[in-house]
Amino acid sequence: MITSMYAAYTRQDRAAIDACLDPDATIWDSAAAPLLCGKADLDRIRGERPEAGEGPREAGLEAYDPVIDVFGDLALLRYWLRVEFVPDDSGAPLMPEIVRNTAALRRYEDEIWRIVHLHEDVQQAGGEPVR
Repeated sequence: MITSMYAAYTRQDRAAIDACLDPDATIWDSAAAPLLCGKADLDRIRGERPEAGEGPREAGLEAYDPVIDVFGDLALLRYWLRVEFVPDDSGAPLMPEIVRNTAALRRYEDEIWRIVHLHEDVQQAGGEPVR
C-alpha cells in the first residue's frame, strides 16, 4: 500500500494516491501544522503547495526499514522515507530529506487496505546544498 502510494506520487497520479487513503483519513502532513481531516482538508493543503518548478525538484522516494504489526483488520506501519533531490543549477548535490512516518491502515470488505491515519515527521530537511 505505502509503496503503491509513493509510486503514484512519483507519477503525479492524484487519483491513485487517493485510492490508498480512506476518504476520512486524518493526516499530520509534514508541510502543514493543523491535523488534516479528510480529503477536503488534504486537497486544500495540496492547493497551497508550491507549483512544479518552484524550489528543489524531487528525484526519487524510498520507503525503508518498515516495522509492521497487524491486528485483524487494522495494521500499524512505521517506516522511514528518504526523498532525493535533483542537483541544483550549478550541479551541486542537494541533501536528501529524511521523514519518519507512522501509518494506521484498515482492511475493508473488498480486502483492500487503506490508510486511515498518516503521521509525517521530518527529521532532516532536504533540498539544501551539501556542504
